[in-house]
Amino acid sequence: MKRCCKESYENGSLQECEKDMDKNNAGRIGWLSRLKGKWQVENIMQVVLILCTFAIGGSLCAYLGRSIKNAIGLPGGTAGVFISISLATILWPLCVLVISVPLGQFRFFKKYLGKLGTRIFKRKK
Repeated sequence: MKRCCKESYENGSLQECEKDMDKNNAGRIGWLSRLKGKWQVENIMQVVLILCTFAIGGSLCAYLGRSIKNAIGLPGGTAGVFISISLATILWPLCVLVISVPLGQFRFFKKYLGKLGTRIFKRKK
């Protein structure tokens, strides 16, 4: 326990110590709190699990895309880049949904991908 917290605890003003700790940690976890609010999730741990799902899902997508390209023997150059982007566009949502199940974030990603699909395929009137 920090010295200031011990003094606050002994003086009965533990709330002051908590305020000081919140000020000191605001920059460290502030971005997680902002994501928590933006994504409308219950706690910081859920934000961390969502970020892990994004990271693992993206890595799995890259691995599978490279494996598929190598298995088929796709060409390099402009055609290869176009095919790689197309594969990533198809694989990424699937990879993220698959990874979200064991991490317990399927409901969030189902909603997130639904919103993303609505934005991409939105019909203009």
